[in-house]
Amino acid sequence: MSRVSIDLNADLGEGFGRWTLTDDERLLTVVTSANVACGFHAGDAPTMRRVCELAAERGVSIGAQVSYRDLAGFGRRAMDVPAPELAAEVAYQIGALEVFARAAGSRVSYVKPHGALYNRVVRDGEQAAAVVEGVLLAGGALPVLGLPGSRLLEAAAAAGLPAVPEAFGDRAYQADGSLLPRGREGAVVADPERVVERSVSMARAGTVTAHDGAVVPVDAHSLCLHGDTPGAVELARRVRAGLEAAGIRVEAFA
Repeated sequence: MSRVSIDLNADLGEGFGRWTLTDDERLLTVVTSANVACGFHAGDAPTMRRVCELAAERGVSIGAQVSYRDLAGFGRRAMDVPAPELAAEVAYQIGALEVFARAAGSRVSYVKPHGALYNRVVRDGEQAAAVVEGVLLAGGALPVLGLPGSRLLEAAAAAGLPAVPEAFGDRAYQADGSLLPRGREGAVVADPERVVERSVSMARAGTVTAHDGAVVPVDAHSLCLHGDTPGAVELARRVRAGLEAAGIRVEAFA
């Protein structure tokens, strides 16, 4: 289904202490929503504060990017966390970011899982329900960003939360609409022209070509580009320019 507007989101604040990964300041001149690391896979208090201040200055929506507690593995290692513990940790991360968002004159506008948690809640109903419980525990009816058709979005909708489907311009898809695992060859799309072409196709036609050549329907309200991808800023600029050249408005969903 063709869209006249789409959100452009990126993972930001993915540093810790003296270590930095994402070019937050420049990416915040391009994206309309910022998925801010909340300290469990990356991020620390000063980084969270700085990213919230920059996002608020530039009118970019602030989202809590929640994760399993896995700093060493950048939140990309499979973990088995009991549902009550996961719900509490999701609420904890949202609450921490909300402090800095409000201090900057903004607020947390949505929630998005990261890495292994994101992939787990595509199919795991118990973990998906725990994430939604954590959102509710944090005290707000926040939109939840996730993969179309995922158990996470089903659980969010069932709980009365806005369920926002997203797509990935720089990640390869499988024929069932899931993402090709990062360990597989070609999981990350590196060619900027292909990323732009795929992004425009998803926004305008609602389809993407999967890794095996199948045409997959994608009904996305937001488009994600990974902030840790080499050349992420220039890639984001090219994607935004391509969308706008195709007559698609780039604006926040929340």
